[in-house]
Amino acid sequence: MTPEDLPRHRPNVGVVLFHPDGRVWLGRRNKQPPPHNWQFPQGGVDDGEDLLDAARRELSEETGVVSAELLARTEGWIPYDFPPELVGSKRARGWLGQKQVWFAFRFVGEETEIDLEAHGEVEFDAWMWGKLDETPELIVPFKRGVYEAVVSAFQGFARGV
Repeated sequence: MTPEDLPRHRPNVGVVLFHPDGRVWLGRRNKQPPPHNWQFPQGGVDDGEDLLDAARRELSEETGVVSAELLARTEGWIPYDFPPELVGSKRARGWLGQKQVWFAFRFVGEETEIDLEAHGEVEFDAWMWGKLDETPELIVPFKRGVYEAVVSAFQGFARGV
């Protein structure tokens, strides 16, 4: 798929941050009740922004993390549709869903670097290291297929260094 594909899907990037031991960083969505309130950092791509730059920006804004080495990225877009019951600003702006490119990074800093208030706009109110293969069960159901694709793409990094 090219950037022109799925024109009514908002361009977005997602980040899987791997701990050196192979676990992955998960954030609990701020003010979202359980279950299915844990996810990876993700966010929109600004007009003209390089996808890797967008991934690094989103990682920094949502987690405070800048000490991360690129491991891999998915090829092409992985799309999902917003469910009809989702009423929000993205749907109101005419988006049918999002199309994502995912990046895997290895965390090379100290955990004191993690700051959920780094950007001022808090996306997550808690975080944890978890197992990659368990993440599809933690995410909202309409994103589960995306997380299954991400697990498949990045499972080799879950073994640690």
